[in-house]
Amino acid sequence: MSPFPAIEGAADLPTPASNTRRPLELMIAAPRGFCAGVDRAIRIVELALEKHGAPVYVRHEIVHNKFVVDALKAKGAVFVEELDEVPDDANVVFSAHGVPKSVPAEAQDRGLSYLDATCPLVSKVHRQAERLVAAGRHIVFVGHAGHPEVIGTFGQVPAGSMTLVETVEDVAALDLPDPANVAFLTQTTLSVDDTAAIVSALHARYPSIDAPRGEDICYATSNRQAAVKAIADSCDAVLVIGAPNSSNSVRLVEVAERQGVRAALIQRAVELDWAFLDGVGTLGITAGASAPELLVRELVDRLATRFDVVEREVETTRESIAFKLPRGLDAAA
Repeated sequence: MSPFPAIEGAADLPTPASNTRRPLELMIAAPRGFCAGVDRAIRIVELALEKHGAPVYVRHEIVHNKFVVDALKAKGAVFVEELDEVPDDANVVFSAHGVPKSVPAEAQDRGLSYLDATCPLVSKVHRQAERLVAAGRHIVFVGHAGHPEVIGTFGQVPAGSMTLVETVEDVAALDLPDPANVAFLTQTTLSVDDTAAIVSALHARYPSIDAPRGEDICYATSNRQAAVKAIADSCDAVLVIGAPNSSNSVRLVEVAERQGVRAALIQRAVELDWAFLDGVGTLGITAGASAPELLVRELVDRLATRFDVVEREVETTRESIAFKLPRGLDAAA
């Protein structure tokens, strides 16, 4: 059963007579939507509410999706940007994107009870950063300035031990004090192709650079981008369901556009501009890792008010990863 309320009023226009509707083929990418880290983060908030009762405070959006956040607000979650907005003795959850070390330290100093919903794959990058700095390496971090995951990762190590790059041009402009002791890490939700180009530039500039032991871009980000590539060439346009502040969702739009296909990002079906579908016979649909399947069905239902839709799911891989809940909540689950 879905943890979210049923959607009402998904279609805001009457259904035209069937003989006036033209056909529209939907190619729906799989995998799409929720990843294991998002599932885990949402479940942590829900179980904290069951265990402690409302309100439970959440620092930052638990995941970047307004529909998810609003559904949790309705259950008693209160979202804040900083801990100084949290009352003393309250229960607080840290978002899936990760937080600087200073945040749990502040929570402990104030006696707040907290749960860390950081995605385990982001936590893995945090631990790698600590080990590299301890080994005397300066880290070049590939990511997007201002993103919560980047802020959280930089907050794991002493100031000055990590440098952010966003582009190949940034690599060319680097001026590191000890080029022989350099390593790199990446944000987990980047473009696979863009990151490969930046990493190639890093290897060319610093031949002895330490690379991560495993892929930093998470499986869900890579899988969703591969799924869009698999359908894009057969589509006239692609719609991505996701939030504008969701890095992995924005990357999906870019992936489609680089395949030469018109693409747009929408948060809900109601945002669809019907003019976008002019001349479209085959429409690709996917959803970012923070967007529930309910929103995909909402979009399909809305399209069915104007078109005779035929759905086809194109699956490129099957995901079976699940992450453990924090101790203390696993029993409640």
